[in-house]
Amino acid sequence: MTSAAQRREEAMVGLFVLIAAALLVALIFSLTGLFNRGDVKYHSYFKNAGGLRPGGEVRFAGGPPVGRIEKVECDPKDSTRMRIDFRLHQGIPVKTDSLTEITSNSPLGDNYLGVRAGTQAAPRAPDGSELKSVEYIGFSDLEAELADLGPKAKELIDNLNQRVTELQVTVSRVNDMLNDRNRQNLSVSLENVRGVLEENRPALRATIKNLNDASGKVAPLLDDLKRTNAQAQKTIDSLEGTLDDNRADIRKSVEDLRRLLVTANDVTDQLQGTLSANGENIDEILNNFREASLNLRQLTETLKQRPYTLLRSAMPKAHQPGQIPKD
Repeated sequence: MTSAAQRREEAMVGLFVLIAAALLVALIFSLTGLFNRGDVKYHSYFKNAGGLRPGGEVRFAGGPPVGRIEKVECDPKDSTRMRIDFRLHQGIPVKTDSLTEITSNSPLGDNYLGVRAGTQAAPRAPDGSELKSVEYIGFSDLEAELADLGPKAKELIDNLNQRVTELQVTVSRVNDMLNDRNRQNLSVSLENVRGVLEENRPALRATIKNLNDASGKVAPLLDDLKRTNAQAQKTIDSLEGTLDDNRADIRKSVEDLRRLLVTANDVTDQLQGTLSANGENIDEILNNFREASLNLRQLTETLKQRPYTLLRSAMPKAHQPGQIPKD
């Protein structure tokens, strides 16, 4: 090998070493944050860090990586939670109500720290501020939840089986109650009820009409009584205002009359309620009065035509041949 070729090879090896050293230095500076002097620093707290470690990705609103995790450590003030320090580029619009979460792109992918976008009206989060977090639920948490749900699920299944058994008993009883014979009896009963309604429909209509007529006659009477009571009350008030306090006897009479009017109001209301509640009885009484009037009219006509029926039978005895008829 010539000296020129050997020097060329040594130069290539030296150049490769310099490039490797430069890349190593750049990597060290990147991990130490010397290249991120313009980034904004935030921190959040989680009860479960979800496998995050320094150098991990930070994504904003599910987009591409826009920052790195600097530190993952136990909170010195509270040992039940983990503190995660991270940096984001300056142009990222992190708001004071933005939330951090531990998530991944797929069920089998590595977790990363995600930052949710806040509301439009919220101000920008300052450098070094804390962002509220959404607790991470891992497989161990899901297993614990499932373990807690196991006894409850078993109890629910037992209750469901019991209710199914009770439902079967109920269905059996319903089927027994609705057998062919009972269905036939029910159909006959419905036909009988329908026949009774069809037969008595005119009588029911007449009863309702009579009751409406009676109510229409009673209602004006009650209204007149109430108007009279109101006028009397107004008169008493006027009279009481014109009398002096020295007329004790007149005042006592006015008070007695006032109580009497109150009693009359109560009696009127009771009478109206009684008429409403006993409409059917009133209709029956009216029908009885109508039948009694008809019977009395028939008796009057009979007495006009045959007054002797008051002293002897209306039908004379049959005449026997050879006998003299008696007056």
